[in-house]
Amino acid sequence: MLAGVNDRFNRPLKDLRISLTDRCNFRCVYCMPKAVFGTPTHFLPAGEAMGREEIAKLVRALSALGVHKVRLTGGEPLLQHDIVPLVGDLAQISGIDDIALTTKGSALSRARAISLKDAGLTRVTVSIDSLDPNRFGRINGVGFPVNRVLEAINNAAEAGLSPIKINVVIKRGLNVVDVVPLAKRFRFSGHTVRYIEYMDVGASNGWLPKDVVPAREILEMLSTEWPLHPVEPAYWGEVASRYAYDDGGGEIGLISSVSQPFCGTCTRARLSADGRLLLCLFADEGVSLRDMMRRGATEQDLIDTVRRIWKGRDDRYSDLRNGDSSRSTKRLERFQIGG
Repeated sequence: MLAGVNDRFNRPLKDLRISLTDRCNFRCVYCMPKAVFGTPTHFLPAGEAMGREEIAKLVRALSALGVHKVRLTGGEPLLQHDIVPLVGDLAQISGIDDIALTTKGSALSRARAISLKDAGLTRVTVSIDSLDPNRFGRINGVGFPVNRVLEAINNAAEAGLSPIKINVVIKRGLNVVDVVPLAKRFRFSGHTVRYIEYMDVGASNGWLPKDVVPAREILEMLSTEWPLHPVEPAYWGEVASRYAYDDGGGEIGLISSVSQPFCGTCTRARLSADGRLLLCLFADEGVSLRDMMRRGATEQDLIDTVRRIWKGRDDRYSDLRNGDSSRSTKRLERFQIGG
């Protein structure tokens, strides 16, 4: 095991988020709006996405630099046909002790959840932005039924992937009314609802500052219904601020990258589906590790390259966000960079 690596702000490399595919069967309004991404012409051609062996090779290299947590994202990662054996590959890598999955839940059957758990998957995060069938269908852009996602959450729980994190993106004028019902639905379930501020990821979701519902406002809404108290972070660099119900009903989380940025404790690197190493969720470019491998790079070559890149990292977009709309039109979309 090699020594870990810190960036210019002394942030260690600990977490890796891998976009397995840029394709998704949803067209969520805050990520891949149907009006913009209605055809497959926007997505990677066959052969350009990283393969299973390439992903495993990259994870082995990054584990030597201190990465111990891997999250599989997309697009929709469950569209990846070999995801179960891939999880098995990653579970065998020395130093990797946490393998998580973020999904919309449409393809998370009970059998698949069991297979993923048996292969070594540690945790599951499921996105569900409303419990109202009509509103949920409008948000996901394809009319997918909310009850199917609730079934997916139960499937994951029955497979032993609890506690499950429930991700909810809150946008003003869209689903603020769902804040309290979602909390009520999952209180005492053992699962944690995490409310995420609507972010300016990508250049196609029409983000405006006025559409952001600050975390403090969400906390006030919930506290009016049920008293809450803060909980200490489980580890340095935890993304969500945690609050527990006074009556023992569990926890909620608040992810406030707009109103209360947490760049100073960011330990996450990202791999796009086409193998680019990205240093921030708001990145507009990256370094292709896939191309390096296809030119014959060894694991040591990858280790040396990533070490050099991370040591020079000074990304802190959310700390510097100025609240206007003058964002680069080159900015990578959420489904390209991974959630």
